Amino acid sequence: MLCMIRPCFLVIDREFPGSISTRKLVIETAKFNVLTAYSGKEALEVFKRFPAVSGVVLDGGLDDVPCGELARQIKALQPKMPILVITTPGFAGCPEADYQLESFDPAKLLEILRSLKPEASAEIEKRNEELSREKR
Repeated sequence: MLCMIRPCFLVIDREFPGSISTRKLVIETAKFNVLTAYSGKEALEVFKRFPAVSGVVLDGGLDDVPCGELARQIKALQPKMPILVITTPGFAGCPEADYQLESFDPAKLLEILRSLKPEASAEIEKRNEELSREKR
């Protein structure tokens, strides 16, 4: 059996009941791994400790560190790190992000994350199909 390294994403969100768990659940449903941070300060600590993440999903409305500043700090540590910011309509305060998603659209979020790691995503899909066939 082939060993597969699943993509892992750092999800940074305000501590708000339900919001982080929904994003995390959506990403994990796609069989990706998730690290979670509830503030900009915590996100930087997690990122420094686990720098090999596949990308960052960032809430544009963080309270403690402005979105643009947090994205700049992450890019200073790893310039090629893909950052996706989830914003409210009309938000333009994070030009450092590589992707911007207005409001939380689970299908679009997964489409972007899969595009960051297409080979691993294809391998996960293939494995899911194999498991489905085995259950029949």
